Parts: sequence; structure tokens; C-alpha cells
Amino acid sequence: MRMAKFQIGQIVRHRMFPFRGVIFDVDPTFSNTEEWWEAIPEEIRPVKDQPFYHLLAENEETSYVAYVSEQNLVVDETGDAVSHPQVNDLFSGLENGHYVLRESQTN
Repeated sequence: MRMAKFQIGQIVRHRMFPFRGVIFDVDPTFSNTEEWWEAIPEEIRPVKDQPFYHLLAENEETSYVAYVSEQNLVVDETGDAVSHPQVNDLFSGLENGHYVLRESQTN
């Protein structure tokens, strides 16, 4: 099993699709349903044996929770905050480009 490239609180964007978000959880390998997995077109379906990230995600139209493979993420270099409505529930603020987990989230 390999170490996760990204960490909780980091702002990332998807390689292929126009959305970005802040990571709030990491699975060491795929941990979603087979139905979810099979809904991804085969030609772009990522391998399961890699970290998968839970994001408070946003695009130009909406906010949502996304589940994304490591191979499909890159660091977001904009420096912009994430405006997802749940950011303040999980994080206390943005410091040096990373969100800091609220104390109640680390216990």
C-alpha cells in the first residue's frame, strides 16, 4: 500500500473535470460501492489500488461531496478559498494554503 500524496485540508482540483475542493478524508484504497465504480466509463475508470479522497467540492454551478482517485487529482495553485457550505463545519480556517481541521474533528 502506498502513502497518500495529498492530505486532509489540502485544496486540489480534478485533472479532467472542472471542479476543485478541499480534502476531508482519505481511503488508502477504493472503498465505495461496485455500482459507483461501474458507473464510471471504462475508458477513464481509475484503478482501485490507490488512495481515494473525499472532497468538499465545487464547480461554477454547485457544491457537493466528491470521491476521487489520487491519479485524477492535482494541487490547486490558485490560492483561492473553497466556498463549499460545509467547509466551516469541518475546518477552522485557511492557513498557508491549507485548511486546518477543527479541534472536534481531530479527536
